[in-house]
Amino acid sequence: MLLLKLFFAFIQVGLFSVGGGYAAIPLIQEQIVNIHGLMTMEEFSDLITVAEMTPGPISINSATFVGMRIAGIPGVLICTVGCIIPSFIICLTLAHFYYKYRTVSGVQVVLGSLRPAVVALIASAGASILMLGLFQAELPDIVLRDIRIVELVIFAGALVILRKFKASAIAIIFGSGVVGTVVYTLMGAVG
Repeated sequence: MLLLKLFFAFIQVGLFSVGGGYAAIPLIQEQIVNIHGLMTMEEFSDLITVAEMTPGPISINSATFVGMRIAGIPGVLICTVGCIIPSFIICLTLAHFYYKYRTVSGVQVVLGSLRPAVVALIASAGASILMLGLFQAELPDIVLRDIRIVELVIFAGALVILRKFKASAIAIIFGSGVVGTVVYTLMGAVG
């Protein structure tokens, strides 16, 4: 029953995550954390962090990690296949119709109208990850006094370095991880 629940959850993620992997994050969160309660928000946040660092599409990585965390190897297979099947079928169908009707102006209008929805989904995922990183809570539960100062300083520093010095995003991710590890190690040794 659990595997079937996971399969249908990720079929829905695969069906409605228009715009790529980052657009899938709020959908995966809704299915796994909010609707089915299979993970806590903190576990999901940690999982997304690992999925982002792992090479490959984030939606597939997330499906794989969720499946492994909840149901082991069968969960990996079920979640990953559930996430891939809708995209596979939709892409085959759209490719067929696009090549057949690509000169029709209505096709271009439909594709253009999807852009704002994709931008909104990606912005939602980014805001959700930022709030979890800085407050360990989602928007309704955020209290300014609960801000995590170390994470805020690392985020602000990384943002300045990225924008002003045009540093590599990979170097910034790695450097942020090193700085965070060092700071929390020192804080643990002092405390």
